[in-house]
Amino acid sequence: MTGLSVLATELAAKRLEILEEIAPHVSPLGMFWNDTNPSMVLSAHRSQDAAAKLGLTIQSIGVHDLISFDSTFAVVESGRVAALLTLIDPFTREYRQRHLPAIYDAREFVQSAGLISYGPSLLPMQRRVAEYVDKILKGAKPGDLPVEQPTKFELVINLKAAKALGLTIPESFLVRAHEVIE
Repeated sequence: MTGLSVLATELAAKRLEILEEIAPHVSPLGMFWNDTNPSMVLSAHRSQDAAAKLGLTIQSIGVHDLISFDSTFAVVESGRVAALLTLIDPFTREYRQRHLPAIYDAREFVQSAGLISYGPSLLPMQRRVAEYVDKILKGAKPGDLPVEQPTKFELVINLKAAKALGLTIPESFLVRAHEVIE
């Protein structure tokens, strides 16, 4: 195959470290994910492994329909989990408007009242995809083009969400952010 990868599963440990840095003692941690999406299974396993290595307790909260989605938020709002790691797919992306103490892999969740995101910067990747399409249209064989990994990552923090959650984000953490939403 050719193309670009988003390294989603490799970033699990980094996201958990960030979440623990801004909200120490986040255990028990909930992992919100679409349990009917086969590609999410690997991400869920990697996230559970990363949590174990960091000494965090992680509770898998699989969703697959609106009924399970609402019950998931009942678990979060009851306080049975201290924070939430959200694994993104089309189903979980659709419901990003809910305000949660969570870390995401996509900035649009933070722009929609989420707390923090850390993941590949999509704009440079989209440009590279366009370059790949151009090469293929000019006759390059897709199999001859390498799979590329992202090289630019972004950290986005929503201070309004942090305030609503009663979190104080350390200044040293804010200066590392690529964008701070106030």
